Amino acid sequence: MKNLVIVESPSKSKTIEKYLGKDFKVTSSKGHICDLATKGKEGLGVDIEDNFKPTYVVSTDKKDVVRDLKKLVKNADFVYLATDPDREGEAISWHLARELDLDLNQNNRIVFNEITKNAVLKALEEPRNIDMALVRSQETRRILDRIIGFKLSKLLQKKIGSKSAGRVQSIALRMICDKEKEINAFKPEEYWTISADLGKKLETELTKYKGKKVEIKNEAEADEILKALGNDFTLSDIAEKKKKRAAYLPFITSTLQQEASTKLGFGSKKTMMVAQSLYEGVELSNGAQGLITYMRTDSTRLSNEFVATAYDKIENEYGKEYKGFYRVKNDETSQDAHEAIRPTNLANEPDAIKQYLSNDQYKLYKFIYIRALASLMSDAVFTSVTYTFDNNGYEFTVSGSKQEFDGFLKIYGEYDNSKDIILPKVNKGDLINSDKISKTQHFTEAPARYTEARLIKALEEEGVGRPSTYATIIDTILKRNYVELKKATDTGKTKYFFPTEQGILTDEKLREYFQSVINVKYTAEMESELDEIAENKLDSTKALSEFYDQFQPLVDSAYSEMEKLQPEKTGEICPKCGGDVVIRNGRFGKFKSCINYPSCKWHESLAKKEEPEEVGRTCPECGKPLIKRKSRYGNYFIGCSGYPKCKYLEAIEGEKPKRYFKRKKA
Repeated sequence: MKNLVIVESPSKSKTIEKYLGKDFKVTSSKGHICDLATKGKEGLGVDIEDNFKPTYVVSTDKKDVVRDLKKLVKNADFVYLATDPDREGEAISWHLARELDLDLNQNNRIVFNEITKNAVLKALEEPRNIDMALVRSQETRRILDRIIGFKLSKLLQKKIGSKSAGRVQSIALRMICDKEKEINAFKPEEYWTISADLGKKLETELTKYKGKKVEIKNEAEADEILKALGNDFTLSDIAEKKKKRAAYLPFITSTLQQEASTKLGFGSKKTMMVAQSLYEGVELSNGAQGLITYMRTDSTRLSNEFVATAYDKIENEYGKEYKGFYRVKNDETSQDAHEAIRPTNLANEPDAIKQYLSNDQYKLYKFIYIRALASLMSDAVFTSVTYTFDNNGYEFTVSGSKQEFDGFLKIYGEYDNSKDIILPKVNKGDLINSDKISKTQHFTEAPARYTEARLIKALEEEGVGRPSTYATIIDTILKRNYVELKKATDTGKTKYFFPTEQGILTDEKLREYFQSVINVKYTAEMESELDEIAENKLDSTKALSEFYDQFQPLVDSAYSEMEKLQPEKTGEICPKCGGDVVIRNGRFGKFKSCINYPSCKWHESLAKKEEPEEVGRTCPECGKPLIKRKSRYGNYFIGCSGYPKCKYLEAIEGEKPKRYFKRKKA
């Protein structure tokens, strides 16, 4: 073996190996191989007194991986580190180099933004050193998260029974709690509107009186206006404007998560998992290919090659008039070395390769493909028309719009909700007689709770965390039972975040004792410092010291001042030892337990047990009825009613089983 290439993902390694010749072997580290140790003072794996020196250990589940990699390295003439093109990927390459005794001064690091043959071969021609500034930035983030996470989690577990707290997850929780407070404090205000049906689909609404905006606060004011109105409405003005709608920019990580949530119904975690599979490669008729560029990016830049190819496709398939302008809109902190998320090859049209994709892969790939192509198409053009009718000095208006040129909506229309509203032809000065004038009472509405898409957008706007971490943040606060993602009403479809009692309590205590460091501004500033470390503009030890000098006194104060929350007593007696029975919070919600735990382990679930439901089929192995059941993990499955004698099981599509299910026999 002459050359060994190490990547993170097994599926990624299979794709790349097909691009390279017999002189190359491609293998996988299966993600991070090292993490901070959990031994030493406070189990931090960080020597705070020795300039925050970290101690790394090979993860238990990666010892066999590292052993196998060492054997491969020993038999290789040269080793390339081809982990992902971001800070995490740079850190993985550094850990690999350390554990595999590779020369850190050697140009053995290669990066590519897409897994295509040309991109991989080009990267092999341009190897570089491991970027230690990026490594230090990732390491600083990891140390910060370890210190904050371990110290706050230990404190909260001891004092109030909360499972964890974190640098960014606690901010997401706070934003949800703040929104709930805002909603609870909201006092609806009454207002009224007056409308007139003039026939011919002209539903008009009162907007002004003698040029001034009308605000109707109560029914008495509405009745006074109704008395002043006649039945004659004269068209006093026709306002017509041409409006243009520019194409949306191509996806970055955050906008992909937001739009996939609202348009496809994908959660952020699912979106990133599906995108990862598209990036790593899919087996097509002509071999494995990475279908999209790297999905962790905050840059809207597109390569010159892609732009040129896209313009040719747009002109050839739709005409010159559909070619638009290439636009880039990046924040100051965007890593412009990355491109936006786009298809790697426009020849791989979604419908042409649909047979090789899962349903979710097809939906997301099509969305990414169309978004990237549409971003380079011309503006959509609309004509908007507003009629103003006069009635004794009161002005009633109605507006409509008509699409004159579809532009980028030619292909993006299925993801857009805009529709034409065509007004009937009426000439200025025309008089319409109508007695269909009505008043309607309204109340102002409380601000909306966060959906997953809105929360991601808010986190991005506040500069908290990084887009690649949003899915993990949301997953964590859900798993910790700090928030629930559910429908606001029985008839609604949209799910919103609601804080739980434990989530509210956790936020209150963090707000009370750690307000100066667990807040949006401080967390955003910390992200900026991490960017400066990555750019070699800030010393990582200095940043950690300044943080720790502020943080540790707060921890000490909270230990001495925060009262320990006592579990709620039920008034019952433990049947095992006679102790008081209390309510505790567990992984799957509240449950009853003996106050003498852990010496007495008696407990009882408070959840209502669901009765098994017959599915109308019999077990193919023993003939007994099959039933739908709920596992202790909360997922549903189909099993034999003869269990435990018969262990036949089936997974249910859409459920995520926590164990392997026996497949039906062919």
